[in-house]
Amino acid sequence: MNQDEMKRAVAAAAIEEVKNSILDGEIIGIGTGSTANHFIDLLADYKQDIRGTVASSEASANRLRGHGIEVLDLNSTGSIAVYVDGADESNERLELIKGGGAALTREKIVAAASQRFICIADESKLVNQLGAFPLPVEVIPMARSYVARELVKLGGNPVYREGVTTDNGNIILDVYDFMIATPMKTEEQINNITGVVCNGLFALRPADVLLLGTANGVKTLKP
Repeated sequence: MNQDEMKRAVAAAAIEEVKNSILDGEIIGIGTGSTANHFIDLLADYKQDIRGTVASSEASANRLRGHGIEVLDLNSTGSIAVYVDGADESNERLELIKGGGAALTREKIVAAASQRFICIADESKLVNQLGAFPLPVEVIPMARSYVARELVKLGGNPVYREGVTTDNGNIILDVYDFMIATPMKTEEQINNITGVVCNGLFALRPADVLLLGTANGVKTLKP
């Protein structure tokens, strides 16, 4: 299988994982990105059974609505049964780097509000140590230079992602050359920098299950 076929395979496996939640009338959290898009497209087959969804980005919300699937405001739903999203990197503890699509803050909010987080990814995303993929950090625009200087102190090389504004009206700094030995500690350190809205480490709230697409089929990993 090529990479796109692997993404579709894990999306199909995720449908099987959430089918009972759909039939039980529970709210489904939906992530952002190419793998999540495959999941959304397959989810359309069950739209008559879906009570509603919560999307982590305007792009995903628009794709869901395009299939006739209702998108709800998280403030009106309470706890979410299950959240399905991709990742830019995952280690074997299912700590993740996310945010390549600049939706990290809303993704983290939906993950935090969900009872179960299913991550779907192809095998290229599984790594021994997080950090080869540049870590996205969402920042209040006026704090960009200050936050960048603080990230340098932590050992990273922050680069402004030009031309990108998040759904929250903020900017993204991508931190390069930043291998992450202690993801939970690093997530807290970055979040404590004044001006940071959120960073793309999902270590304090990692995934509960990783469905990994491989050339030999889908593997299920748990921490």
